[in-house]
Amino acid sequence: MRLRFALACGAVFVLGGAVLLVAVSFVVRQSLEPRDGLRQPEYIVVASTRFYATGDTVANDPYYVAQQRVAQVRRIYQRDTIKNVLTVGGIGLLAAGGLVTAVGWRAAGWVIRPVRSVTERARSIAHSHDLAERIAHNGPQDEIKELADIVDGILGRLARSYDGQRRFVANASHELRTPLTINRTLVDVAVRRPDATEDVKRLGESLLVVNTRHERLIDALLALSEGQRTVLDRRPFDLSDVVEHVLDLAAKEAADREVTIHRLLDPAPTAGEAVLVERLAQNLVENAIRHNHPGGEMWVSTRQRADRVELVVANTGLPVPPYEIETIFEPFRRLHGDRLRSDRGSGLGLSIVRVVTEAHDGTVTASPREEGGLTIAVELPREQT
Repeated sequence: MRLRFALACGAVFVLGGAVLLVAVSFVVRQSLEPRDGLRQPEYIVVASTRFYATGDTVANDPYYVAQQRVAQVRRIYQRDTIKNVLTVGGIGLLAAGGLVTAVGWRAAGWVIRPVRSVTERARSIAHSHDLAERIAHNGPQDEIKELADIVDGILGRLARSYDGQRRFVANASHELRTPLTINRTLVDVAVRRPDATEDVKRLGESLLVVNTRHERLIDALLALSEGQRTVLDRRPFDLSDVVEHVLDLAAKEAADREVTIHRLLDPAPTAGEAVLVERLAQNLVENAIRHNHPGGEMWVSTRQRADRVELVVANTGLPVPPYEIETIFEPFRRLHGDRLRSDRGSGLGLSIVRVVTEAHDGTVTASPREEGGLTIAVELPREQT
């Protein structure tokens, strides 16, 4: 903006000066034209009778020759004068245009100083992720003050909306989990009764599976809602420690499904909310185990490079078409149309992975393996130690 303002000042000055210079050259040209009172009389009126008596021509009259010479000198003088006016004026105009551009640069810096103040304050709020902060611009009632007040109003509405959403999530968590917990307890008691028939036991086991699926679905929805907000509390931690903890918890399930885990966990310092990142890693590991085949394998690695840290989870399994790669990150999307098997989750696992990754300013990508299965890589900002 500052550069455009300075160039606009210089351009307007040069254009205006060019028009003025053309007008001055026209006035100078008119001023150098001979006036009627100063014109010499025509030769025919003042011609000497001596030339007519001797039979000489008008062209040989010295008065006529002198008159033509004066006219020629006047034209040369007029041309040179106008040329000098245009040349010197043009050079001076360009020099003055550069000076005006420099002055415009300085003036623009003074004019947009309040804009820079508002921008720096807005950037500080964006980096702090604290919706309670405000720009609170102090200045005259101009366009900049109006813009700052509008942004403050938007921040206020966002803060109220976020607080309402957080209260809703907390209330929904309690209201949804409580009846499911009660249902699970009642069904478990009914199944364990001594007089319970085999039909009742089978029905109870089916209800417990359904109840467990609903509990996982609610947990996933709450995690998705929690991950969709920007991370407010950024604390340093090592991604490899989080992944190692997740792998230890998933070891029994992997053993039950006969899936071999290969781990290569190098230090990977990052920052954020470790609980959310743990859920991210847990979803990736559980997907790699559950969407595998008996006797399959999975590879988990962490490493750091440049300004990023990386978590890579790969597994064997059914071939994945390349056109389905992007859709697997959408909520409730499952590969191979598997919507009935509750042991494979609710279809929100990779959606939570993407949301948590983006909340930590990271990226997640997936690619199919030629032998079957997927390779999913998550990159997060590296914490400088």
